[in-house]
Amino acid sequence: MNPSPSASLAKRPARRWLPYAIGIVVVALIALGLRPQPAAVETARVAVGPLRATVSEEGKTRIRQRYVVAAPVTGQLRRIPFKPGAEIAAGAVVAEIDPLPASPLDARNRALAEARRDAARALLDKARTAHHLARSELRRLEQMFAARTVSPQDLESAQMRETAAAREVASTQGALAQAEAELAVSAPAGGTGSANTVEVHAPVGGSVLRVFQESERAVASGTPLLEVGDPTDLEVVVEMLSRDGAAIPPGTPVLLEQWGGPVPLEGRVRLVEPAAFTKISALGVEEQRVNVVVDIATPLEQRRSLGDNFRVEARVIVWENFRALKAPSSALFRRGNEWATYVLRDGRARLTPVQAGRSSGPETQILSGLKEGDEVILYPGDRVKDGQRVTPMQVTR
Repeated sequence: MNPSPSASLAKRPARRWLPYAIGIVVVALIALGLRPQPAAVETARVAVGPLRATVSEEGKTRIRQRYVVAAPVTGQLRRIPFKPGAEIAAGAVVAEIDPLPASPLDARNRALAEARRDAARALLDKARTAHHLARSELRRLEQMFAARTVSPQDLESAQMRETAAAREVASTQGALAQAEAELAVSAPAGGTGSANTVEVHAPVGGSVLRVFQESERAVASGTPLLEVGDPTDLEVVVEMLSRDGAAIPPGTPVLLEQWGGPVPLEGRVRLVEPAAFTKISALGVEEQRVNVVVDIATPLEQRRSLGDNFRVEARVIVWENFRALKAPSSALFRRGNEWATYVLRDGRARLTPVQAGRSSGPETQILSGLKEGDEVILYPGDRVKDGQRVTPMQVTR
């Protein structure tokens, strides 16, 4: 049965508009496909928690008190039986020296030595007499000054004269002792000369750090023999830039890391040395550095493996806050003379000026501009613009 003429007329307009409808749909799909997609960004939350600002530098341990034991006389050193690390007690014999026999003085030299001794005695008597007079004059002027009959300048002059006279007495006493020693250490003319073995004692208890002269040999007076110290009495010396050292007061807490133990050691700054020095960095740049001396507060039982001249990584805590509003440093960037960040709101990046405070490196204190819980965009770079649609991307850290 053929369709009626009215039905055929109704289908013709629908067929005529069908290509246009399909074209509109295709154009809409193309426009939808060409529309900018939301940028995938990495985000993090602004939080409240502990924050530390530290200055990190390499340091070295050193024994607080070191003692160099030297030969007291000229003679033949016997072999030293100690090795580095050997334990010694205070006052123990660490070396023995057989002194060389004294050379006899002939009659002429002995007469000259005796003359020098007698002259030194005369000078000492003269100096003592002058000191006695200067002291008496000073006492008299002190009484007159108390009665306000002399000026302060007269009293100061008397004090200077008394001090100079006292120093002259000390000087002449030394000259007399030297002259007497020239006669005492030498045997009488024609004598053979002999001396007993001289024992060298340890000034303190501890360990032998270094042995300078181990084998038997002739040594002169003052020759270093060995070095002793207490290896448990350690401190840390950290070379810091002078601008950082100037901002560190005594008592500042320090964490000592990378020393070989499982946990950091605790310490406190005892001294920032008053004089800096120039040092060439690995890049060839001249730097002014200063030594910062740190006392170790961790008990000895927890650091027995730490020794002298060991390397440590020192982190000086210059600022600390346990309830600081903080954000990742990677979310902040400079915008002119101010800091700014992008905050994720309603699916779009919103440029937000902030006021930054202290920084620990990975995190920065936020003084204003953000609140706890705000979601900020990390590493925005040039791909993120104000008002741009973005999609948060979850990154496992």
